[in-house]
Amino acid sequence: MAIQRIAVIGAGAWGVALANAAARAGRDAILCARDDATASEIARTRESARLPGVRLADTISVTANRDEATRADALLLAIPAQELDGVARSFASALQSGTPVVACAKGIDRATRRFMTEIVTDALPQARAAILSGPSFASDVARGLPTAVTLAAADEDLAAALAAAIGSPTFRLYHTSDVRGVEIGGAAKNVLAIAAGIAHGKKLGASAVAALTTRGFAELSRFAHAYGVRTETLMGLSCLGDLVLSCASVQSRNFAYGVALGEGKPNDGKLAEGAFTASVLVAMADAKSIEMPIAKAVAAVLDQRLSVNAAIDSLLTRPMRAEG
Repeated sequence: MAIQRIAVIGAGAWGVALANAAARAGRDAILCARDDATASEIARTRESARLPGVRLADTISVTANRDEATRADALLLAIPAQELDGVARSFASALQSGTPVVACAKGIDRATRRFMTEIVTDALPQARAAILSGPSFASDVARGLPTAVTLAAADEDLAAALAAAIGSPTFRLYHTSDVRGVEIGGAAKNVLAIAAGIAHGKKLGASAVAALTTRGFAELSRFAHAYGVRTETLMGLSCLGDLVLSCASVQSRNFAYGVALGEGKPNDGKLAEGAFTASVLVAMADAKSIEMPIAKAVAAVLDQRLSVNAAIDSLLTRPMRAEG
């Protein structure tokens, strides 16, 4: 499969990063903004307000014309998880049959409990759905700093072709057919990163953050195994790798969101996908009788059913048990 022309939908920080990555890989990259005014401003300044100080590669064309974007060989949807359905549907009438469409968000649709590739398939039945996820900050990818992520599609040949098209020496893409595993890793780690951020914000110490990260991985693993996720996916970039990154740096929006909660301050207004995913993740876990106490505590805080202090107490007073 020849993939030379790549359209990135969404001109936020992640969209700019992916467009730069595609250009760095030698592809003809198109960055598709949501409106003409945004497209014109980015084309003029070669910079997005969502990622200040990072220049868009000169070879990238910027547009708000969705018909132009659908003529690409592949589409990357750099759209927040809760908005993915509506944006994807706006491309339905013009998208060519068989076009690969890669969801680049980490979450679960709160209203319908659908994973990202399920949304793509429902909205664009003529597309070949895929998912891109892993430990990556937009600023690192945009600047060409070494990063490795995972690209998954049910057809592993498609996943390999997409990885080869987008990847470069500084943006290494590993591929797999374990779509659900990659999706679960990205969605669940966001919720657990909020918990780690709360511990940091409450100044509970590095040991507490490490414990939450480790026990959080146990929760993620239980959830993933219930959905048939492969062990190598769990131990790979999109699950363990992304969890480690997100639970250790204020560059992570979810970690920073948790820090603000722990400090009793308002968040900075930046999108934290885990805030939308927590309640639906817990509901899906409960439906399968999966124990996820950390995720449940985060959901209770976000839904204002527990205070931060009460949530911490609920975790600290849990019965001692064998590790597993």
